[in-house]
Amino acid sequence: MGVGRRMKKQGPPEPLDESRITTLKKRKAPITEDSAQNKKRRASGDKPQPVTSKKTSNAVPSAGLKNGKNGNSTNGTTSQANRGTKLSSLPKPQKPIPQVESSDDDAADLLGGGSSLGASDDEDLNGLQDNFLDSGSSVYDSDQGERKAMFSEDEDESDAEEKLTAANIEGLSRRLDVTQQEEAAEAQLELEEAALQTNIDGDRSRVLQDAEDDEEGATTASRLAPDLQLLRTRITDTVRVLDDFSKLAEEGRSRADYTSHLLKDICSYYGYSEYLATKLFNLFPPREAFAFFEANESPRPLTIRTNTLKTHRRDLAQALINRGVTLEPVGKWSKVGLQIFESQVPLGATPEYLAGHYMLQAASSFLSVMALAPQPHERVLDMAAAPGGKTTYMAALMKNTGCIFANDSNKARAKALIGNIHRLGAKNTIVCNHNAREFPKVIGGFDRILLDAPCSGTGVIAKDPSVKTNKTEKDFMLLPHLQKQLLLAAIDSVDHASKTGGYIVYSTCSVTVEENEQVVQYALQKRPNVKLVETGLAFGVEGFVNYMGKTFDRDMKMTRRYYPHKYNVDGFFVSKLRKIGPSPGGAGVGAEGKEKGGMINGGKGDGEVGVDDKAIIEDGGGEDTFGGWDEQEDEVYIEQAKRRRLKKKGINPKAGRKSAKADAGE
Repeated sequence: MGVGRRMKKQGPPEPLDESRITTLKKRKAPITEDSAQNKKRRASGDKPQPVTSKKTSNAVPSAGLKNGKNGNSTNGTTSQANRGTKLSSLPKPQKPIPQVESSDDDAADLLGGGSSLGASDDEDLNGLQDNFLDSGSSVYDSDQGERKAMFSEDEDESDAEEKLTAANIEGLSRRLDVTQQEEAAEAQLELEEAALQTNIDGDRSRVLQDAEDDEEGATTASRLAPDLQLLRTRITDTVRVLDDFSKLAEEGRSRADYTSHLLKDICSYYGYSEYLATKLFNLFPPREAFAFFEANESPRPLTIRTNTLKTHRRDLAQALINRGVTLEPVGKWSKVGLQIFESQVPLGATPEYLAGHYMLQAASSFLSVMALAPQPHERVLDMAAAPGGKTTYMAALMKNTGCIFANDSNKARAKALIGNIHRLGAKNTIVCNHNAREFPKVIGGFDRILLDAPCSGTGVIAKDPSVKTNKTEKDFMLLPHLQKQLLLAAIDSVDHASKTGGYIVYSTCSVTVEENEQVVQYALQKRPNVKLVETGLAFGVEGFVNYMGKTFDRDMKMTRRYYPHKYNVDGFFVSKLRKIGPSPGGAGVGAEGKEKGGMINGGKGDGEVGVDDKAIIEDGGGEDTFGGWDEQEDEVYIEQAKRRRLKKKGINPKAGRKSAKADAGE
């Protein structure tokens, strides 16, 4: 112990204070039966409740001392009777008891299950609670007072005062579950009320009103850029109204009003021409159309195709990963595709690319070749082959067997086609430069034909944003006319008697009906010897059977459409036809065939049905230069071929020239 207080200050003694006497008694009190009992309780794990802090115990004795001097003797007697027991049970201040996590019995004591200081007499406990503040006691234990709700302000006092025992623990747990369920129901109700706030009349009446106000102020602010945030908000609000038009539409407003304002906002926000925006919008419901326009603003993932003629996809992926490329398979539907997320090296200049191990190719272009499914030792025609991605894919599927005719009408594009064929090691490919509408006059009898026709490019707007404005109504008249000519030529060039083939795949990178379903429907009407078959593709949206009052063949649902907002690939269309009989007489052979009664594949007919090979001439006239011939260059090759043929027959070509000159001289 330290130095006593009496040694600190000299002088007359201070007035007597009962609180000091109580403290001295507390230090010198012998161990009683109650304290021994407390030790037993600590050993058994029943820890008594800790006493309050020194600040609390010092504040109450002063009031108790005042009451002891001026109060009656009854309360003082009661407090003196209980004082000895309370003091003897207090722990020594030199060795404070560490606080231990309460057990179930301690929880029962906290909820009012009894005194933790050994006071078992209910009468003494009640007397302490009711009369202690009026007594002269200088010691007050706050843990012995009446318990209040101590866990939460919202908790009911009856729940806090209820004893937690093994008998009622299940009931209390059930009550807690019910309370949690009620709170969850209230939270859900609040969310529903918040969602309903968007459906009130005050909100829905502003959609078109705001648009009209903006149109009125457009003349004064025509030189200012549009408020993109306001446009997007108005687009989403209009789409929400069109989704539930009967409930959210304004009175006196028609669906056409909302649609016209939505199209104007789309043209302003995304930069489309009004004609093209209307054509694309009519393909989808309003919300899906909004998703389509939004998907066209972000590029599609970069994909490559493994060239299985030189490597395997696993080996290629490992080699690119070692060069710092982050990739993964493009999907379960393709065994050769890889999707590139990040690359530290240019993918068009890696040693693997230069060695022909892969081809930079969009995932959607895999689909047409997969639908065609060329088999080894077949004779296949690719009518529009440049730049060679589909041609080399077919060569890989055919394992460099059979024969592939890769045709393209553009000589400049044919250079890239030849380069990719050499780089990827396709040895069964013949490159030719003909107008595809001239088949089968050039050559025919193919087992399978792939026609990836020239199109408007409405499926690849993310790659070429200029499509938004440079496509007009005239383009959607010229392109379908050309596509119909090419498809009829492809049908006439296929051998219907092929044991393994007789298939034509027509595909475009467009999503418009005029270039897809209408072209196929035209071919089915002009060539009754073909029918639609399943493409064999694992995914895709079915083609249109009905569209804006037009009805197509019921088998048109076998065709497949691909959209950027659904599959994260370029917009694409794939259809597969099978030729089940010979083409009508004169089909595909032009005027000469009609005069001679020429037949294709041994068929018979009157020669009434043929390919309309007359190109539409644009305003201003002019000769059509699509796939023209160089007559002088061809004469040289024709003469060389004649001489080789004579040599094979054992005839001297020069001798033939001399005899011809002698006959001419005579």
